[in-house]
Amino acid sequence: MATISTLSPFDTMKKQWRVVIETPQGSQNKYKFDEDLGQFTLSGVLPEGMSFPYDFGFLPSTLGDDGDPLDVLLLMDEPAFCGCVIPARLVGIIEAEQTERDGETSRNDRLVAIPVDARTYNDCKTLNDLNEHRLKEIQQFFVSYNRIRGKKFKLLGIKGPDRAAAVAKNGIAAFKKKRSKKRTSK
Repeated sequence: MATISTLSPFDTMKKQWRVVIETPQGSQNKYKFDEDLGQFTLSGVLPEGMSFPYDFGFLPSTLGDDGDPLDVLLLMDEPAFCGCVIPARLVGIIEAEQTERDGETSRNDRLVAIPVDARTYNDCKTLNDLNEHRLKEIQQFFVSYNRIRGKKFKLLGIKGPDRAAAVAKNGIAAFKKKRSKKRTSK
């Protein structure tokens, strides 16, 4: 039986990605999956009046340049819940650099996905299909969210589903490489 820590990020039979929700849409609380505990933990609280515009989660069994699983913003019709696994398709990526409080900068891209069973966003195949104003608001959310946490989020560009899939595949490879290094070092 697969757990979140061992779940494949891509269902090859159905040809769809698996997004694990960490923080539901509308939440002021930011949750994070703690792999060592095998549980979701509270990692922060947004200020009054600010909440996550969409469900926020990750692709399991992936690794980004920041050392965490690849982040995914999931454009859902209704909020899901922590730990919910949503079959999805990637529609693009918001490429960005994030500078931590200590000054260390790394890539911290945000994949953007649509649930397979979406209604509102069913016609969205790429980020270009979104209203330009909505896309700017999503970008500004990440800038503001990081600023509040004492970090800097620099937008590098918006790319389509092919680039998003390539980043996801690189994240899978990086995860497998890290896991094999752990096994051989034991």
